[in-house]
Amino acid sequence: MFSFITNIIYQPLLFFYGLFGGNLGLSIIALTILIKIVLLPLVIPTIKSAKKMQDLKPALDKLKTKHTDKAKLQQAQLELYKQNGINPAAGCLPQIVQIIVLIALYQVFMKFLGQTEVGGVALNPNFLYLNLNKPDPFYILPVLAGITQFIFSLMMQSGIDSHVKNPKSGTEKKKEENSLEMASSMQTQMVYMMPIMTTVISVNFHSGLVLYWVISTLFSIVQQYYFSGWGGLKPFLVKLKIIKVSK
Repeated sequence: MFSFITNIIYQPLLFFYGLFGGNLGLSIIALTILIKIVLLPLVIPTIKSAKKMQDLKPALDKLKTKHTDKAKLQQAQLELYKQNGINPAAGCLPQIVQIIVLIALYQVFMKFLGQTEVGGVALNPNFLYLNLNKPDPFYILPVLAGITQFIFSLMMQSGIDSHVKNPKSGTEKKKEENSLEMASSMQTQMVYMMPIMTTVISVNFHSGLVLYWVISTLFSIVQQYYFSGWGGLKPFLVKLKIIKVSK
């Protein structure tokens, strides 16, 4: 399966390499944009579904206050999702497809960058100041990968509120508050941990792979803004006075 997918991805990369006169950097950028466009039909429904779920948060909070029984709460939530045309499991398939494509891309880049020549001509791995076959010596790309990942992670933040008002009392209320606080804490940690992990991993990766990651994340940021707005990034932009609070 992977060999079939890698071959499909390899051929456009080879085409772009010839089209751009042996400029591997531009070829990787073009291939990245092409792949993101091809995957749009899978990604867009997921983004719209996530946006709907975020918009339904107040209604979901009301259901939590209304139903104390977990089974009844789950049934009410599913009914609410159904009424609004939301399938909570809809995002699984696109994510699986993107992971498969990412693994295939890694294999394609490693194969392409491992060649000494393409079409009988010596492979040119140079792009700007980079040798795309080696890690970035100035760490500029890894830092960009971390920054773009941080921005995207903030935009994806669902905004779990650990201070939702709940009429429950006693031990049950305390357990739910602890659960919400834990979920909020884990989400916040991931927002900061993912960019750090991305930066650390990118330091030792071929620059060609990191270039793909940066362009892919930039495309995702634009895509996320177009369909869902600033998301969790909005409070930061308001504090920095980059955007104004809408009345």
